[in-house]
Amino acid sequence: MPTWNPWHGCTKISPGCYHCYVYRRDAEFGKDTSVVKKTSSFNLPVKKDRRKEYKLQPEDGVVYTCFTSDFFHPAADEWRPEVWAMMKERSDLQFYFITKRPHRFFNGLPSDWGDGYENVTVCCTCESQSMADRRLPRYLELPIRHKEIIHEPMLERINIEKYLEKYHDVIEGVTVGGESGEDARELDYAWVLESHLQCVKYDVPFFFHQTGYHFRKNGKLYTIPRKNQHEQARKAKLDYIPGWTGIREIPD
Repeated sequence: MPTWNPWHGCTKISPGCYHCYVYRRDAEFGKDTSVVKKTSSFNLPVKKDRRKEYKLQPEDGVVYTCFTSDFFHPAADEWRPEVWAMMKERSDLQFYFITKRPHRFFNGLPSDWGDGYENVTVCCTCESQSMADRRLPRYLELPIRHKEIIHEPMLERINIEKYLEKYHDVIEGVTVGGESGEDARELDYAWVLESHLQCVKYDVPFFFHQTGYHFRKNGKLYTIPRKNQHEQARKAKLDYIPGWTGIREIPD
């Protein structure tokens, strides 16, 4: 799966950001994550080879976009119009990104956006009940063709039934996952089960992405190595896919 990070760096805006893997990885190399910069792969989708053909082709898979920043970060306002233009030019590719800033959606939005580009999925991440209640009412009313909700890292029990009831026809999936890294906050399996049942009730696809490093089940706390976190989540067999047409895998 191709990954496209047109800019790198971010700033923390809510508890879900505290132990973000981007900060952790940058710290290993002495980088300052809070400095947002364009990357050398800024124009990746429109790069061509010697035959003057696009290097990225639809068969390469979904293009996971801006996973080392936030697509709507204010520092990227001047670059975003060009990125939208590349997404439009490459209408043969599917672009997928996650944001904690749905309130900034209209900053730099292209004039021909309408109700959204068919090849763009915009996900909103809500790590807690307060963040869900702050972000989802705004996000779910935005003109976006493909919408998904992400609870990762899931920091507590989250009830989104009122949103699923009202918007189940536009929510293409809900993904839950724990936090990685040794300083990770724990994920309780009971919270995952409750989210699963909420989605089943309203016939919305559900995915358990990863357990995280600290995973509690039936009152017992487990420490799960990074390499096993996805596998352990899959073994729970909680994924619910009624007529699934969206995107399942999410980069770490």
